[in-house]
Amino acid sequence: MFLPSKKDLKTTLEVFALFQWTFSALIIATLIIFVNVYLLLFTRYWPVPVLIIIWLAFDWKTQERGGRRFNFMRSFCLWNHYRDYFPVKLLKTHDISPDQNYILVCHPHGFLAHSWFSNFATETTGFSKLFPGITPDVLTLGVFFWLPLLRDYVMALGLCSVSPSSIDYLLTHNGTGNMLVVVVGGLAECRLSFPGCTMLFLKNRNGFVRKALQHGVPLIPAYSFGEMELYDHHVFTPGSLVSRFQQWFQRMTHIYLGAFSGRGFTENSWGLLPYARPLTTIVGEPLPMPKIEKPSREEVDKYHMLYVETLQKLFNQHKTKFGIPETQKLMIV
Repeated sequence: MFLPSKKDLKTTLEVFALFQWTFSALIIATLIIFVNVYLLLFTRYWPVPVLIIIWLAFDWKTQERGGRRFNFMRSFCLWNHYRDYFPVKLLKTHDISPDQNYILVCHPHGFLAHSWFSNFATETTGFSKLFPGITPDVLTLGVFFWLPLLRDYVMALGLCSVSPSSIDYLLTHNGTGNMLVVVVGGLAECRLSFPGCTMLFLKNRNGFVRKALQHGVPLIPAYSFGEMELYDHHVFTPGSLVSRFQQWFQRMTHIYLGAFSGRGFTENSWGLLPYARPLTTIVGEPLPMPKIEKPSREEVDKYHMLYVETLQKLFNQHKTKFGIPETQKLMIV
């Protein structure tokens, strides 16, 4: 009788943890839509989806009012296997006081942003021990809050909407010790997700600087080495049918539906799993920001430039530890 080894069981749990989170949005969304349409149109249980819609309308603004986190979800043992698959590490360069709020700006985005989820939406890399008294609020696209169950699942992990009203609420209604985690590169940066790439889509992204100035909260740069190495990115010919479908899907959902591939269930085969490569996130020094309720374009540009310089300094200090040549620069587009 064949019995799997401890290594096989560990590998299976790691893959399950990865697929469970990576495809949870697709799986939950599909099931919710199918089941509710079926109940509404083909059974006598139509009041169930009606009640769900009523509750969804009543609860619609929760993701912009601090969300609904449950700490036991952040500490769920399954996330340890998610961390170990790569593995993921979180390192800090400076202590952060819980006496004020912060906006942590993450780079690069990468496809599916594995390092940012593991480090800031879970406790697997020891966030609370590294930053005692600090509460991370991971901000993401509003599309993840459109459906019941899916929205409750992501909110339980501490995710909130990245909308301006959500940012204002978190920085004014929850006291101090809040860290808003934003991955500013977004869809545009996903297109730059190539192995060996050190290019960030940041030059025209200054909304986070404006919000930091309006509330007078420090900006903290964070860079994840290895995030761009997890998938191969396939680019379709501009104007082709697939390329036009990508553009349509992006306009409808604000999600970049790229053609990414990784490893299969065996190490040298093609598949949907990311490559098992180390991810190390370095959290830099807070950059103090003055409080300017209505910052001008010139003021925003000035502090945006200061932030970029701080980020480049962080990157240059640590790049050689992760195999990046000393001569290679961080490109900002």
